[in-house]
Amino acid sequence: MTDLPLDHVGTLLVAVDAGTFEAAARELHVTPSAVSQRVKALEQRMGRVLLVRSKPLRTTESGAAVVRFARQLAWLQDSARAELGLTGSGSAADADGSVSPDRGAPPVRITLSIAVNSDSLSTWFPEVTKQFGPETGVCFRLHREDEDHTDKLLRAGLVMAAVTSSPKPVQGCTVRRLGSMRYRAAATREFVRRWLPGGVTADALGAAPVVVFNEKDDMQDDFLRRFGTTGSGPRHFIPATDAYMYAVETGLGWGLIPDVQAARYGQVDLVELVPALPVDVPLFWQQWKLAPPLLTEVGEAAAEMMGRWLE
Repeated sequence: MTDLPLDHVGTLLVAVDAGTFEAAARELHVTPSAVSQRVKALEQRMGRVLLVRSKPLRTTESGAAVVRFARQLAWLQDSARAELGLTGSGSAADADGSVSPDRGAPPVRITLSIAVNSDSLSTWFPEVTKQFGPETGVCFRLHREDEDHTDKLLRAGLVMAAVTSSPKPVQGCTVRRLGSMRYRAAATREFVRRWLPGGVTADALGAAPVVVFNEKDDMQDDFLRRFGTTGSGPRHFIPATDAYMYAVETGLGWGLIPDVQAARYGQVDLVELVPALPVDVPLFWQQWKLAPPLLTEVGEAAAEMMGRWLE
């Protein structure tokens, strides 16, 4: 079996997280050429391509496996140092030359990379992160992605956990249900008067302007299919939760608004278009089976917090 040079494996992880060789070089205090050479040497040693040289860098299937290993190795090292009482800046030497833990120093920092969908990130998930202050040593690296695609980041080794709509566990991961976010089709009264003068019929709603989060967002199309039509009207792509809400509130189009967001901001002049057709999106917490205890604590906090928001 080919041994993996750990310094090269660590360089690969930094490059993937940084997105480019140049950014990785700045973080590692080496040249971009040195980063490239380390990755190339690792690929030659393994006999397979690990990275797609795009911007940002992307892992191949083999690269994802190595990145997962690198991320697990990193937190194992951090956990061991924390258990030994060592700090992120190294240990202190006593007068006799022996090494003992830094006294009064901050805890070892552990970076938790987590993928979260935008609506959760803009509503209830910040209530989770605030429970893990500086004294815990947690550094969050959050990735915003559609809930239907966050599990792909797990497979790629880019994150250790994800808030996802997929109940099927990614290989090597555990899954627990968080609850469901309910969405309702809404628009302003003026929008209804202009675009739906004869009532909210399938044909009229399908032809009306709609606000969509991004190209991956198919919730509106799914809703229209359930209503018995397809979308043929103008589409506005607004890839930010607050801006999406504002676009609907100002009459740019109709959209699907989560109850947790409506409760936070208030539906000042919005009306629900089809009360009989709410959209429930189940969310799950997936994380590595081999995970630091702090990551499990974050998952437990996420389940508790989402339960509060859904009460």
